[in-house]
Amino acid sequence: MAKTVLVVDDAAFMRMMIKDILTKNGYAVVGEAENGLVALEKYKELNPDLVTMDITMPEMDGITAVREIRKIDPGAKIIMCSAMGQQAMVIDAIQAGARDFVVKPFQPERVVEAISKAIG
Repeated sequence: MAKTVLVVDDAAFMRMMIKDILTKNGYAVVGEAENGLVALEKYKELNPDLVTMDITMPEMDGITAVREIRKIDPGAKIIMCSAMGQQAMVIDAIQAGARDFVVKPFQPERVVEAISKAIG
């Protein structure tokens, strides 16, 4: 069975891009969220194998969302997606429990590599 992924990004075109990369590589995108609050609800509902999480979003940012998801599931596998120049935030995200990060604009092979490493 395909590994399930929840895609979290406030930009619809970014979610579409990630979804496209994932489905082409045999992953099942089971849900999408446009901010950390929605991501938290969807995580509880869908229990995906992995989450791709944007850092900068309205209502609840990605780092807070990582902390909240890890509270309900300490084993959650989360990969951060960040724009260039967000290195300090990426470090915060890793300390909060993210497994890896991918820099935008995405290189499909890097996304797939990070995901397969995180899922194991």
